[in-house]
Amino acid sequence: MSGLVPTIVALVLLAAIAVAGLSAARVPRASAPVWAILRGTLQLAALSLVLSGIIGNPVWVAVGLLVMFTAAVYTASRRIHADRRQTMAVGLSMLAGNAAVLVIVFTTGAIEFSPRYALAIGGIIVGNTMSIATLTGRTFRASVRDHWSEVEGWLALGARPIESTRQLARSAIYSAMVPSIDQTKTTGIVVLPGAFVGAIFGGSSPLEAGRFQIVVLAGILAGATITATLLVRLIGSVAQRPDEETP
Repeated sequence: MSGLVPTIVALVLLAAIAVAGLSAARVPRASAPVWAILRGTLQLAALSLVLSGIIGNPVWVAVGLLVMFTAAVYTASRRIHADRRQTMAVGLSMLAGNAAVLVIVFTTGAIEFSPRYALAIGGIIVGNTMSIATLTGRTFRASVRDHWSEVEGWLALGARPIESTRQLARSAIYSAMVPSIDQTKTTGIVVLPGAFVGAIFGGSSPLEAGRFQIVVLAGILAGATITATLLVRLIGSVAQRPDEETP
């Protein structure tokens, strides 16, 4: 507990910088970083208490991953203003991305199949597929809205709704994938990923930590690809112009 006070001071200062910068730029909801940090702190505190009791229990780890996945689907769906059908599409695309990654990394033996590794890898992939689903959905929706005259033109020529938005869907997938691709390309040069640093702090050798991290990064890219491509396939049939989104 000796580091509690310095941690609080650092969090307050960092949050203040974020709010001040957003306020100076007149960005809407400038106080959002404060609430995000507060919420993240409370959730991590609760998670730390929970993990200490379930980390070695496969059943409770599975329950924990299910809770994470459900929350991720809800968050992504809310961010893209999804209706019930689109929410199901988000859930199915994220499930496919996560399932494919976990099956491959554990069945090949690239990562040891144990409750703690399942929780670690599962949590990372769930979080990243949530971000990809959000970015893909929001970018696709905005592109369709901004290029609606083009979409209407294709529809007028007899194209199916899924065909009229195909190029916009491809662009949305690419845009959503850019952060993950750049993170992988710059790992070890610009970025020291959390999994690598965590493995080092946990006592693993640098080579073992690097092996673990590259598997994680490859998993993120694979899961992101499946999630993004399947999502636009499921929500790509657009017959009317999407409404304007609120921040």
